[in-house]
Amino acid sequence: MTDRGKIDRAFFAERIAPRLGAERGDVALGPAHGVDFGLLDLDGTGLAVATDPISVLPGLGFERAGRFALHVALSDVAVAGVASSHLAISFSLPESVTDEQFDALWTGIHEECRALGTSIVTGHTARYPGAELPWVGAATAMAVCDPERIVRPDGARPGDRLLVTRGPAVETAGLFASLYPEKLGELGLSPETVAEAAAGIDDARLVRDAVAAAEAGEVSAMHDATEGGLLGAFCEMAETAGVRFEIDVEGRRPSGSRASPDDADAAPMHAGVTQVCEALGVDPWKVTSSGTLVLAVPPADVDAVRRAIDARGTPVAQIGKVREGSGVLFRGEEWTEPPRDESWDAYAAFED
Repeated sequence: MTDRGKIDRAFFAERIAPRLGAERGDVALGPAHGVDFGLLDLDGTGLAVATDPISVLPGLGFERAGRFALHVALSDVAVAGVASSHLAISFSLPESVTDEQFDALWTGIHEECRALGTSIVTGHTARYPGAELPWVGAATAMAVCDPERIVRPDGARPGDRLLVTRGPAVETAGLFASLYPEKLGELGLSPETVAEAAAGIDDARLVRDAVAAAEAGEVSAMHDATEGGLLGAFCEMAETAGVRFEIDVEGRRPSGSRASPDDADAAPMHAGVTQVCEALGVDPWKVTSSGTLVLAVPPADVDAVRRAIDARGTPVAQIGKVREGSGVLFRGEEWTEPPRDESWDAYAAFED
């Protein structure tokens, strides 16, 4: 097991996968390393389900922290191409959290759920000795759906084109800029750059992007770029589908030239991300970026999917292709396992 962050594939295969409780015929998609959600098929009605920890960051302000935590929790179901219809959420809060702070946190969650059409159906809320921010609970997102029409996490096929929204490290840069603006200033970043990066937290959401993409055309697979960043997402998607990803993050299309299905674009990059990551000493492609979406799309549907995402004001680029084979080719290097997320070390350094 890694010291921090999610377990690796070997730990999952050895210690978790062989022991998954009772076998049931209604489990259409069960646990797998790197797979975002599970799926139940209940006599033709599907239920996509995913559980994630709840991290509440007071430095964002409790209402903003609630919205951010919610979107992280809903993302793993959204990559099935459906918005969560229901949510179960549990809080194990430290005794220091006041009623007013929780009220602000809950307001952010409630208002965003209402806007997304997500009903909160059950939960648990309590204060406990020993509980500590930011890790204060968990949430289970659920989407009632047609099990035959969901976007499967293992569905990438040779010939698909790879699209990325928003770009790398939007979450990581946004969190550091929001939580540690003074320290970044001491490292030479201007207040304007820090503010631009901090604004990325409010863009770290993908539910509507994923649903719009799935409604616009055929999408073979989608994945949220969380731990290990975009490179980690590429590795997980390729491994679960048994295919090879070839990534061109620089892009090759000459300015003003007409696009072809084989052209790559320059990757999106949110304002301030490059400067913050350089100050932190991390590779933006190897740090978490919840809200950034990776899509594998058949060539015939690329334009329609891109238009749907672009119409939402979300930057999107084509940065690679799916081939037969295995692993990920990224910057001329072969990858078969997700990288260790470099943001953990940066957090540890800033907390000292």
